[in-house]
Amino acid sequence: MSADPRPGTRVVLETERLRLREVGLADADFLQELMAEPSFRRYLAAMGERELDEVREMIRSTYRASYERHGFGLYLVELQEGGEPLGICGLVRRDTLEDVDIGFGFLHRHWSQGYALEAARAVVQHARDLGLPRLVAAAHPQNAASIRLIEKLGMRREGEVVVIPGQPPDALFGLDFEPLD
Repeated sequence: MSADPRPGTRVVLETERLRLREVGLADADFLQELMAEPSFRRYLAAMGERELDEVREMIRSTYRASYERHGFGLYLVELQEGGEPLGICGLVRRDTLEDVDIGFGFLHRHWSQGYALEAARAVVQHARDLGLPRLVAAAHPQNAASIRLIEKLGMRREGEVVVIPGQPPDALFGLDFEPLD
């Protein structure tokens, strides 16, 4: 893929309408806005409003560290045309899950336009291309929109899992990939 105009980031995936690229420090304002969304605060208890310095540290210690350590992570999703940031979508290696997790979150003003599904389908293909044998997703049991999207990806409910210690369990979904030749 190509280099992104934002310093220190690279484009990882492209779809018809979207570009998924690494998150950089210049994206801190956008991530701060995304984490302040009511849906983030409701369904992702560990997230929520953060000071800009906290967001920058999260970019360094979580997003950038994942790219270095695992070769993948959560990516910023932006429009191909104009580069407007819409949300995040990507792969997460969590200590509390045996398999790699697909994660996503979009600004409410960009919901119901197919962006999350388009980005998530590209990330599922990316997981296959990386040779992962399996992909999981965890969602708050009352987050109907996320569960619908996860099911559209072909993932099936497998039970419950505590993703963040001390938090209530999430619904767990899984998708096994066919081995690559």
